[in-house]
Amino acid sequence: MATQAPARSAPDAPAAGAAVRLRGIRRTFGDVVAIENLDLDIAEGEFFTMLGPSGSGKTTTLRVIAGFERPDTGHVELAGADVTSVPPSERDVNTVFQDYALFPHMTVQENVEYGLRVKGVSRRERRVKAQEVLDRVRLPNVGSRRPVQLSGGQRQRVALARAIVNSPSVLLLDEPLGALDLKLRQEMQVFLKALQRDLGITFVYVTHDQEEALTMSDRMAVFNEGRIEQVGAPADVYEHPRTEFVAGFVGVSNVLERGGRRITIRPEKIHIADDDGTAGETGVVREAVYVGMITRYIVELDSGGELVVVKQNLETSSKEVLAARGKRVRLEWKPEHTYEIPKEGNGK
Repeated sequence: MATQAPARSAPDAPAAGAAVRLRGIRRTFGDVVAIENLDLDIAEGEFFTMLGPSGSGKTTTLRVIAGFERPDTGHVELAGADVTSVPPSERDVNTVFQDYALFPHMTVQENVEYGLRVKGVSRRERRVKAQEVLDRVRLPNVGSRRPVQLSGGQRQRVALARAIVNSPSVLLLDEPLGALDLKLRQEMQVFLKALQRDLGITFVYVTHDQEEALTMSDRMAVFNEGRIEQVGAPADVYEHPRTEFVAGFVGVSNVLERGGRRITIRPEKIHIADDDGTAGETGVVREAVYVGMITRYIVELDSGGELVVVKQNLETSSKEVLAARGKRVRLEWKPEHTYEIPKEGNGK
């Protein structure tokens, strides 16, 4: 068992032309630096996710793109045009918020038509376009209802319909599924990705949920303390984290010190077996947690430190899992499943 040199990561730049380009963006609120010297390109027609914990700068970045926040320094481009000083209403973007922001006194139809009405579109054309987008978001028969009469998932789709009825070039989504329960959130993830493919427009999505980012994105940026730690395709970010922060925040990862090097290995990449004296890391199972489809083992290594190991419960019962505590085991993994990370630096 050995480690290998860092594998080649996917390019940070998008393959297509940039729908959104940020250069040198800095935004402060008093003494708090929300974004620090941020550069980012988002391609036309891309589902791009900004992932990070609360306070990492992702929502502020979204608001800078929308025009709700003016950067202290740097500039914002949409489709090649500098819009840094352009007000939100004049930018070719729309935003969907977590709280839906629907007008409670209006019907669903009126909510969806609202942006068209502000633009002076005729009543007949408004009704036709609103019904088209309601059909597209699978709500063909709710136009006469009020938002309070809808479920959370339906209200979210009405918010989406209202945002896309103007055919914006970029749709900004700020934690739009955060108020939904787990099952509905997973259903909406599939729906949103299919909708984005169908529309062919650029989606810029903000979330702190790693599963959402990995499931839905063409590319993703991991934010931390106002900076981007890594940009890439979900598989590249997950399999080849450039920093210890990314390794720990995007999924679960083990970090080991070996020979002066820091390496990371994902729990599902580790094979656990009885300690039969052959090669591999050896240790004792300190904890075993049965989680339905999988069991999560925490193994204290004889060489120091501990590893989290995940194993599918193909033929394992909860009783057998409990019996594993205190057992001596051997751990092995393929060299290509390890990745060396720097001890310092943000790895952008």
